[in-house]
Amino acid sequence: MKSESVSSEWSALLALQRATHATLQVLAAELVDLDLTASEINALANLADGRGRTVSELGAAVGTRPSTLTSVLDRLERRGHITRGARPGDRRAVLIELTASGQLTATTIRRAISSLEHRALDGLPADAIAALRAALRALTEVPS
Repeated sequence: MKSESVSSEWSALLALQRATHATLQVLAAELVDLDLTASEINALANLADGRGRTVSELGAAVGTRPSTLTSVLDRLERRGHITRGARPGDRRAVLIELTASGQLTATTIRRAISSLEHRALDGLPADAIAALRAALRALTEVPS
């Protein structure tokens, strides 16, 4: 059954790349006043719940290696959106937390993302959205 659903004419990965590109363009236009890169937007959006994360946890959430995330965090820290400190109970781990301005910016980003998702997915039935979530989860968890 699975092989029947995968067509040589259509690629889920290419469609995902197109969708990512299109949504990032819309978000960039809607959030242009924030003067943030797509990577900075992604990091702040993943911190918007206000829960601090280690660099490794945030890297996993945004889909990048901690070493790649370092320059993004450097920029966000310089702009006053995040702080980095020792994690209670484990001084070796660096804990990333939002500042007040970072929380305000992250909330703005999450609202823009939610609005875009609503506009894009509003007409889809719940089972189609559930299938989309399952497919995205499967693509995210592909064994290396």
